[in-house]
Amino acid sequence: MSAAVRGGIRAAALFLCLAAAVAALAGASVAEEGAVAEPEGYRTDEYRMPVPRTLKGASVIGAERAEALLKDKSAVFVDVYPRAPKPANLPAGTVWRDPTHMTIEGAHWLPNVGYGVLSPEFEGYFRRNLSALTGNDPAKPIVFFCLKNCWMSWNAGKRALSWGYSHVIWFSDGTDAWQEAGNDLVKATPEP
Repeated sequence: MSAAVRGGIRAAALFLCLAAAVAALAGASVAEEGAVAEPEGYRTDEYRMPVPRTLKGASVIGAERAEALLKDKSAVFVDVYPRAPKPANLPAGTVWRDPTHMTIEGAHWLPNVGYGVLSPEFEGYFRRNLSALTGNDPAKPIVFFCLKNCWMSWNAGKRALSWGYSHVIWFSDGTDAWQEAGNDLVKATPEP
């Protein structure tokens, strides 16, 4: 084989390697385009939408890690799924029963604290309960969760970080991932 042919083969091989590298980079950027970016502030609407993969300042975990943390009781689990309000226009004499909410056994349900804007009442409720659940220890690990694609747990984790809680853990797929991993849920009762 002549030197010219060998040089042509090397050039073709180099070209194919470069083309493959460019294609891989292009594929990565296309995949990242579908990713959800973390907003600067809190999410204030459309809470059941795809969420970011990260929460700046927090750890993000899956069901396996959540199981381990729950088993060794090294973290406080906080479910922030919202509580359905009693409809204002119910006819007189209608009995209202709260819809049942199911959660991870051992978790504490703090409903309505994951909204992007909290009323003074719910902010106080959230602060008071976090303080009680952590024994006033801002370094105590806290796992926030809700459902898959639920911004409420992201908001709650971000808010806890802003209040100085230093070991925030976000179980981003929440009770959906918990059940998919074969674990059971129990009926939740909101914390007072």
